[in-house]
Amino acid sequence: MKTDQPVLFESIAALHRAVGQPAPLHPLVSIVNYGEVGGDLSHLASGMIMGFYKISFKTRFRGRIRYGQGYYDFEAGGMSFIAPGQLIRGVDEEADYEGMSLHVHPDLLRPYALGKAIRNYGFFSYTAAEALYVSEKEKETILTVFDRIQDELNERIDSFSQDVIVNQIELLLNYSNRFYNRQFITRKAVNSDILGRFEELLEVYFRDEKTLMTGLPTVQYLADQLNLSPRYLSDLLRSLTGQNTQQHIHNKVIEKAKEYLVAGQLTVAEVAYQLGFEHSQSFNKVFKKKTSQTPLEFRQTFKG
Repeated sequence: MKTDQPVLFESIAALHRAVGQPAPLHPLVSIVNYGEVGGDLSHLASGMIMGFYKISFKTRFRGRIRYGQGYYDFEAGGMSFIAPGQLIRGVDEEADYEGMSLHVHPDLLRPYALGKAIRNYGFFSYTAAEALYVSEKEKETILTVFDRIQDELNERIDSFSQDVIVNQIELLLNYSNRFYNRQFITRKAVNSDILGRFEELLEVYFRDEKTLMTGLPTVQYLADQLNLSPRYLSDLLRSLTGQNTQQHIHNKVIEKAKEYLVAGQLTVAEVAYQLGFEHSQSFNKVFKKKTSQTPLEFRQTFKG
């Protein structure tokens, strides 16, 4: 009976069976060449949720992938990163692509620093529409690392195998970080437009006093308005301004707070309420952290 429920793959071996591949050479890490995937994949049309990391490197792609609520045209090729528990949904049975995917179970990384550090790689929280597009030179670099991992998997396992594989995975992630930073820089014109829209969103939010109804703007709210993931927005802003989304929100809060405090028509508690703080103590803490003064001390400097 047909079901719309996504298929859950808790093990890499289960995924291999589902896409017509032999058992993985290592139970906790594998590489699948898309050109070798075969069989009837219609049972995956409702989507997949995996209990492991998936790093996809597509050198050519024609078709569409649905990720969350959006669709992504992957024609140019590139990389995408999926963390355990995320939903990925294929929607185009005519999709045609080349490349490979690396699957890494969290248990492989647990004995290593990377087991915790992998959470710091923000691109695992990006949507598919925020994929990494790589240059020809970068493609060669990525392919080299994939080849090294595959070569190590093909070798007879010894006491050094896992160390070497984990080191190569970390190298791949660090290269991806570097290439994403390059992507932010080379798309400066587009990203500057996003920055302008972001700043306008913040300005309108405070100008229209939405803080009285919904409190301070959240990173999630602003990202949603720009059709970006929260982590991608923060990384983009940091690449352009050196500050993340939350820091920009606090900067706007301080700017508006100073306007109210200088005007002198509201008490500090009323200013805090006007800006969306439930408690004036929280407002005082943010203000002092940003200005090294309490709101009252700041107001006093403008009194004759």
